Amino acid sequence: MAVRKFKPVTPGQRNKVISAFDDITTNKPHKALLEPLKHTGGRNHSGHMTMRCIGGGHKRMYRIIDFLRDKDTCKATVLTIEYDPNRSARIALVGYEDGEKRYIIAPAGLKVGQEIASGSGVAPELGNTLPLSEIPIGTLVHNIELRPGQGGAMARSAGTFAQLAAREGKHAVLRLPSGETRMVLVTCRATVGVVSNSEHSLESSGKAGRSRNLGRRPHVRGVVMNPVDHPMGGGEGRASGGHPRSRKGIPAKGYKTRNPKATSNKFIIERRKK
Repeated sequence: MAVRKFKPVTPGQRNKVISAFDDITTNKPHKALLEPLKHTGGRNHSGHMTMRCIGGGHKRMYRIIDFLRDKDTCKATVLTIEYDPNRSARIALVGYEDGEKRYIIAPAGLKVGQEIASGSGVAPELGNTLPLSEIPIGTLVHNIELRPGQGGAMARSAGTFAQLAAREGKHAVLRLPSGETRMVLVTCRATVGVVSNSEHSLESSGKAGRSRNLGRRPHVRGVVMNPVDHPMGGGEGRASGGHPRSRKGIPAKGYKTRNPKATSNKFIIERRKK
């Protein structure tokens, strides 16, 4: 996977950097695994705008992704590697021996024609899903469950992975992309490998129109607003705006918002790096 840079023929192309899409094998998704995706425009059921800077965007269809990987009875063959407009990672269409087809998060290095499997007793090879109790220490994994049978919840975006650092009793110790170290039950499943499209972070829109295509409307800084609109607004001339805080008045830059009584606190060994 690589990125494309453009010659500055137009102002919009001067800083434009996009994916080369050389890993994509087809541009037609599997229709049976598509669902309509409704855009809200940031409005709730009453029609009130509850999220700012959302609206517009190109029409999309949602790809139904198999985060559970619970089909343990038969192996699957990778049919295609596809682009998914709803996520930063690539997805892979896999066909099982009984004829069923599913989409999965594609790990880096997965090739068309490759065989993958899931379940207990499976070899810890690229693309295979198995319990953390059977994965060797030091292995890089993604699509990790937080609770057995829940489906993958951690390390699903482009280029992310977690490292299996140790096993202590019925818990496995994982080092997450944020730098956080936490415990997860060894009965939870994870997929071997690093999520594909690792160069997604290098991409740059180059112009505001591409953000509008993604459904992102212009974002206005709080310091340029009036006092009625934002706690940091108002003042004569270019005022600094006071202490950094959100539109609702919640302080930013160092203020802890995590619930100190959260039940998952006991599973976190080391907090993420600041």
